[in-house]
Amino acid sequence: MTNRKERISGVDTAWLRMEHSTNLMMIVGVMMFAEKLELASVKRIIASRFLAYRRFRQKTLQDASGAWWQDDADFDLDSHVHRAALPGKADKDELEAYVSDLASTPLDFGRPLWQFHLVDNYRGGSALVIRIHHCYADGIALVQVLLSLTAPTAKGSLEMPPPAEEEVETVDTADADLWAQLLKPVAGLLENAGRVGKDVVEQGKALAANPQAGVETLRGVLGKGMDIAGEIAKLATMGADSATRFKGPLGARKRVAWADPLPLEEVKVMGKALGCSINDVLLSMAAGALRDYLEEHGDPVDGVEIRAVVPVNLRPPGQAHALGNRFGLVFLDLPIGFEHPLERLYELRRRMKALKGSYQPLLALGLLNAVGYGPRAIQDQVTALLGQNASAVMTNVPGPQAPLFFAGRQIIEQNFWVPQSGSIGMGVSILSYDGRIQFGVITDAGLVPDPNEIVGRFGDEYEKLMWLTLMSAWGEDVASDDNASSEATSSAKHVKQASAERKTRAKATGASVEPLDNSQEKRPAAKPPRKPSQAKGASSAAASAPAPAIPKRFRNL
Repeated sequence: MTNRKERISGVDTAWLRMEHSTNLMMIVGVMMFAEKLELASVKRIIASRFLAYRRFRQKTLQDASGAWWQDDADFDLDSHVHRAALPGKADKDELEAYVSDLASTPLDFGRPLWQFHLVDNYRGGSALVIRIHHCYADGIALVQVLLSLTAPTAKGSLEMPPPAEEEVETVDTADADLWAQLLKPVAGLLENAGRVGKDVVEQGKALAANPQAGVETLRGVLGKGMDIAGEIAKLATMGADSATRFKGPLGARKRVAWADPLPLEEVKVMGKALGCSINDVLLSMAAGALRDYLEEHGDPVDGVEIRAVVPVNLRPPGQAHALGNRFGLVFLDLPIGFEHPLERLYELRRRMKALKGSYQPLLALGLLNAVGYGPRAIQDQVTALLGQNASAVMTNVPGPQAPLFFAGRQIIEQNFWVPQSGSIGMGVSILSYDGRIQFGVITDAGLVPDPNEIVGRFGDEYEKLMWLTLMSAWGEDVASDDNASSEATSSAKHVKQASAERKTRAKATGASVEPLDNSQEKRPAAKPPRKPSQAKGASSAAASAPAPAIPKRFRNL
């Protein structure tokens, strides 16, 4: 291996420099297996597949001229693959405690910034905890990297040939000065000055597709000079969100937790019946869980807004596998103050629609790239400015919808947790895998020492929305066109069928499933579908229409 030295891109440098003792910039994931993993097989897969990405043999260097990738001349796989065993009859609580310790422990900056931890004695099988610094790649890319270590069959996962070695992206240092121009509006805003062209933002997608091509594109538009100070000002002057127990001074200890998986198909048909996207439904569940947690602790919730930083994937099709960070950010105010689940869902849908077409993601990508090349002091100001205006990071990463095998063993369940920057003390992660949706939460231990009390409420919120979806009369009220009434009724039936099938499967495997309707009271009969003429225009009134009452057994879940 040559001792090559390559400049780190501006965006990746920004994530590298965000590292702080109270917020470690690493993505933490865990895979769970019903059978025991063999250490030799794990190492063989990592050596042949993971290390095919040259970047993972490189460590980071920082000096006055910037940040660099450099081959680790003393690379040793044993320094990156560790083995541990949980005590006693270890279950979810013990694994969560172990992952929490790892999430609170920084990686060794004298080596490449990643580690695998094979954990024995988890429910009679194994777990594999993975820690990778955010400067290597974003969640979309890392999911693809980890997928490259798996196969659809047990035998195939043991006989995987090494992939073709990835080409490492480099950054032309001559273009650093051009990117430095993008720093001007940031520094200017902080000092009441700065203008760049609107076309810079409109062409910002080139940054995600190809940083080098983005440089050439921006070179042609920098001189046009349409003012986007207003867009930047929105980020700088949005103000802090509501003061809750989720905000405050941070410590070095983290706590992680994950919820029991939810059926993806049922969430899909639920969203269809209610006229919302899957993402709307999932984020609404998260908002409801946070609201219930605050209420349980006696905190005010009326009028409360919790702002979440939501990553937006800016990768063009076909580039999901490329390392590096290619995402922007939007700031979403979660409607915590809305008590009724449907009112909350439709308000969240309205806010998400308002963010579509926003320049925020592209602007955030450009800012991170710019500050990554600029002075550390400027980046710290930008990070502090953005961090103080939000309480959480929320991310949703789609995963494969078929079972996968790693080192000869089937992955039963998997989760991940994203890092938070600045003064943000909570992260909510959503991952779909094998027909199920997994929620994970990571919190600052001093602010929220019991994240299980949050994740335990995701299922409750799911049950509430499920019950309301089954009320086909409400499905008619939220119809979006002439055919939506029958479509909503059909979707409600699909939900019932999917729910029944889920319970049948669980019964066959001996799992315990709490029935949706566990009381003796009968649900009112659904109204017959409206005629098409009656359904027209109902969608626009959905958010203001009176919400149906929730049965008592669901009100205080």
